[in-house]
Amino acid sequence: MPADELILELFAKENTRERAFEMLVAKYKKDVYQNVRRMVGLHDDANDVSQNVFIKIWRHLDTFRGESSLKTWILRICTNESLTFIEKKKKLLNLTDDSYTEWMLHTIPDDSYISSDQIVQRIQQAILHLPEKQRIVFSLRYYDEMPYEEMSKVLSTSEGALKASYHFAVKKVEDFLLKH
Repeated sequence: MPADELILELFAKENTRERAFEMLVAKYKKDVYQNVRRMVGLHDDANDVSQNVFIKIWRHLDTFRGESSLKTWILRICTNESLTFIEKKKKLLNLTDDSYTEWMLHTIPDDSYISSDQIVQRIQQAILHLPEKQRIVFSLRYYDEMPYEEMSKVLSTSEGALKASYHFAVKKVEDFLLKH
């Protein structure tokens, strides 16, 4: 995979911009999809949001200032786009946070792209029961193994608050799994 510096260097030049973007998509498409999928739940929704993420990246990559890693910047876009999508979907379906969670819990088992493995489904259900912020923190830490320092840049939250959110999220996931 090409280095981020090379991608950014090529993107800065008009005649190599499209090639640089193709390299970026090839390098980050899996990370973007997985990150978005864990937040929005459904495969088709994750595809739509992922596409929006890459559109945002294309439009704003020239404003990337390098204050964080390129991956951190991309994951921040993933998080923001996912949260925006979830809010729009809740409004479209006229659902509150709790009723949206219940809707997702009933919808996800019908998603043909989800593994039939019951353990995976139970973990997904447990994660869906988490409050939105804890769900994001849990996913970034557990699945992406993102350090708290980097996560604080993505979510604009202190490391201490993130550690507390992750601790509570883990406890809630464990409790859910024990009960179910």
